[in-house]
Amino acid sequence: MCGAKTADGDSSGGAVMVPSFNATMMLEMLRGKRMLFVGDSLNRGQYVSLLCLLHRAIPDGAKSFETVDSLSIFRAKNYDATIEFYWAPMLAESNSDDAVVHRVDDRVIRGAPMDKHSRFWQGAHILVFNSYLWWTAGDKIKILRGADNDLSKDIVEMKAAEAYRLVLYQVVRWLELNADPKNSRAFFVTASPTHTDSSAWGDETEGGNCYDQTTPIGDASYWGSTSREMLRVTEEVLATSRVPVGVVNITQLSEYRRDGHTQTYKKQWAEPTPEQRADPRSYADCTHWCLPGVADTWNELLYWKLFFPSNDQAL
Repeated sequence: MCGAKTADGDSSGGAVMVPSFNATMMLEMLRGKRMLFVGDSLNRGQYVSLLCLLHRAIPDGAKSFETVDSLSIFRAKNYDATIEFYWAPMLAESNSDDAVVHRVDDRVIRGAPMDKHSRFWQGAHILVFNSYLWWTAGDKIKILRGADNDLSKDIVEMKAAEAYRLVLYQVVRWLELNADPKNSRAFFVTASPTHTDSSAWGDETEGGNCYDQTTPIGDASYWGSTSREMLRVTEEVLATSRVPVGVVNITQLSEYRRDGHTQTYKKQWAEPTPEQRADPRSYADCTHWCLPGVADTWNELLYWKLFFPSNDQAL
């Protein structure tokens, strides 16, 4: 991608040319390293996007892919490099940790510690975190305190944004204790917008959403349902970190892309019902993104921040 965009993806302010994505260069820079994405299905989409951007630069016999439980591993054998994804939609341990069987409703997270997940993060040279969507399904989240696995005991409710703050602080503390800035880099990808209500961009179609949208939103000031409070929490917590944490701000640039979602083309858990087929917008996925598509741009921004940090820091 080449264009005049600032580091946060806006098209205003001091412009800088973003370098074009170079798969061979990125693989060379990853030689002997482990890159790990940690988060939910939006982060997994970005992970798959990156694999698609890279795999054509690797001969068929020199790459492999496997998934074991919550961990997916892509190996670029000629480069002795791995690019991995670890499913942890809320970063902290939760009852949503099963990579296949999980629900957004009735979420319960463990307040501390983070050992169940963080043991998989150890040794990664590049960590790319995201966590947002699962925190927005309701105003409150249940927190299980202590080490007891009995979910009937010692459960408190907390405002979702404050529970999110608590978990992000734990991630930051983990990075401070475990990440060596000389040998590793950490990034946090901001909230991925949804387009579930077309009235937000002035389309008053009853029950309208992203279904059958074929053009981006043209209003540069458009802001949908993305929680500014959650974005503020992310900014405030990451600012406390004693080790550098890069922010890949994909929110505003993705807000415009009502046309970029998988809509009815996503593989469903179950076949659509006859009623749904009669009204496709009723089961359109307005959360996840088509590939190739929006997530490729996220990776181009990540590529820029990874390998051209001097340009980023100058802004």
